[in-house]
Amino acid sequence: MEDDFQALTVDQYAREAARTDQRKGSGTVGFTMLGLFGETGSLLAEAKKKQRDAASYLGYAEAVAEEIGDVLWYLAAIAQRHRLALSDIAAAALKADGSYAEGTNEALSLHALQPAHMPLAKAPMPEFEHSLLALASEVGLLAREIEGGNSTRHCEDVAERLVAITRCLIRASTDSGITIEAAAIKNLQKIFDRWPRERIYPPAFDADKDAEEQLPRSIQIDIYERKVRGQDYVFQRSRGVYVGDRLTDNAIEPDDYRFHDVFHYAYVAVLGWSPVIRALLRLKRKSDPKLDEAEDGARAILIEEGVTSWLFGQAQQLNFFEDVKRGGLPLDMLKHVRQFVAGYEADRCPLWLWEEAILQGYAAFRFLQKNRRARITIDFARRRLRIKELPQ
Repeated sequence: MEDDFQALTVDQYAREAARTDQRKGSGTVGFTMLGLFGETGSLLAEAKKKQRDAASYLGYAEAVAEEIGDVLWYLAAIAQRHRLALSDIAAAALKADGSYAEGTNEALSLHALQPAHMPLAKAPMPEFEHSLLALASEVGLLAREIEGGNSTRHCEDVAERLVAITRCLIRASTDSGITIEAAAIKNLQKIFDRWPRERIYPPAFDADKDAEEQLPRSIQIDIYERKVRGQDYVFQRSRGVYVGDRLTDNAIEPDDYRFHDVFHYAYVAVLGWSPVIRALLRLKRKSDPKLDEAEDGARAILIEEGVTSWLFGQAQQLNFFEDVKRGGLPLDMLKHVRQFVAGYEADRCPLWLWEEAILQGYAAFRFLQKNRRARITIDFARRRLRIKELPQ
């Protein structure tokens, strides 16, 4: 993806960022201002955490690059709402007098905003701290300007404040050893990973394997609840054959987790991934010992169960995602899922695809909660987990 953004201009970045703006219009200036405040605070927090936990805090440079990209995104969003070109703001930030001129800077690249050679900083230096505090101060001044800006010069005043913020951001990036261009590319990769231009489904991980080592592309499974000696159990059957063991909630307080295999089936239907279902249906990739051990083995199964259990805890607090539409799951939640599966093939699944799997799985779970029995169908060709009533 980096090749797509060689010599990325400021305006090109702003246009691409605008495509992922979920709340557009002049009435959302307050929202973007909250975002700019929040991301600036996160940037300061990264420097603080690295100072506090110098030896144990991993990923400092990567985190700083991500936060700089997020600050840049909100700068672009605020500029767009005030009909200001981000390239004009950036060009003014490079001038000693900060003078702002419209429409003359379309070719300005992000690379041109900083020195050609910058030292790599592995920890926050005093210069970085000073530039971060200056950035925070300028963001505060912009908030005051936007909150009280009713004069005819309001847009000019906002432009002046944005120029000052951009100058501080450039200085902070340079002091941290991070190029704004790299931060911008990383930011676009992240936001299109979450809100893609086009939803193109990746091929199955086991597409090159024989049928006996492939997860099912199409299969029906009946899931139903039944009492055995006064205890509620969930049973599963496919083509008249029982699948797996009968399940309980394994919890002191009943929470219907006994239906949780439906989440694994959703991973199969949407992601084309599930070490749990591979083991359950005896579809491990034995022909490739490395895959069999690393991707289909006990550790991978534990990872999947861990993801599923963690998501369940989050979902319980959000009505099992009943009111969440596509694009509505928190980005941080999806990033945590990606961290869970880091190092396994599932970490190649884009965040938007994970969201589809999660939402489809929980739609099926809510159906089972209500009806206590259902017939699910894995339809990998359409990346769908279908569910309907199961005849008595």
